[in-house]
Amino acid sequence: MNGSGKSVAAVCHFYKIDPENILVAYDEIDFDVGVTRLKYEGGHGGHNGMRDIINALGGARNFYRLRIGVGHPGHKSMVANYVLGDPSRSEAELIMRDIEDSIRVMPKAVSGEWEEAMRLLHSD
Repeated sequence: MNGSGKSVAAVCHFYKIDPENILVAYDEIDFDVGVTRLKYEGGHGGHNGMRDIINALGGARNFYRLRIGVGHPGHKSMVANYVLGDPSRSEAELIMRDIEDSIRVMPKAVSGEWEEAMRLLHSD
């Protein structure tokens, strides 16, 4: 099981940050490589890290997510090895581009302009 929630909950507790004021970035197998989206709220979608974070936050789902597409290996039995493995060189370049694009819109997000940050990121 993924233990991401322990770290997220500890930071939120120590700094007294409510869930609606956090952003969790994670790999999204339901998106092709090269697709990255900001989202507010939602479930875990089968993602073990997100499941653990939601549980550690007492079931809170009201936080922002940066979902970075990594593609799907084709069969659910292959997912664990796929996400823990290294992407191809071309996939790694696309993922890094998406991360850089995401960083560019963060000033909008931090200033509370989430809709604008989403519009900018999603229009690329």
